[in-house]
Amino acid sequence: MQQTWRDRIADIWAHAATMAEGDVVAAIDELVAERTPDDAEALFEAAGARDYAGRETEAEPLYRSALNNGLDAALRPRAIIQLASTLRNLNRVDESIALLEQQLHEHPDDEWTGPTAAFLALALTTRGDPTLGASVALMALANYLPIYQRSVRGYAAELVAE
Repeated sequence: MQQTWRDRIADIWAHAATMAEGDVVAAIDELVAERTPDDAEALFEAAGARDYAGRETEAEPLYRSALNNGLDAALRPRAIIQLASTLRNLNRVDESIALLEQQLHEHPDDEWTGPTAAFLALALTTRGDPTLGASVALMALANYLPIYQRSVRGYAAELVAE
C-alpha cells in the first residue's frame, strides 16, 4: 500500500529526533515540493520544519502564508500557536500575545484552550508578567483537574486581582 503525502510527512516527524535538523528541513522540503507553491498544508509543514531547526526568521513568513492560504480548521490552531511561539522567540512578544489571546477568544473551551494558554503563559512571562502568566496557566490547568477546579480558578484570579 502506498503512503499518502500526510503519512510521509508524519513519518519524517516520527523520526525527526534521530535526524540532524538540516536533514529534517531537507526531507520536509522534498515533500513540500510535490505540492503547489500556495498549498497551505505544505507551507505549514515547511514552516514547522524551519521552526524545529531554530530557523524562526524563515518560519514566520511561511506560517503567515499557510494561514493566509486557507489552512484547514484541523491545522489552523496549531499554526497560530507555532507562529506565536516563533514570534516570542523573535522578541515580538506583543504580537505573540495578541495572536494567542485571539485564539483563546475563538477557542474558549475546546482541545486548543490548554495548548494556547500554555504558550500565552510563556509569552506573558517573557514580557515580564510572570504572575499573569501563572494565572493564565492555572486557569487552563483547572479544566483538567479531577478535583479542586473551583479553588484553583479562585486562586488564579486572586493572583491578578492584587
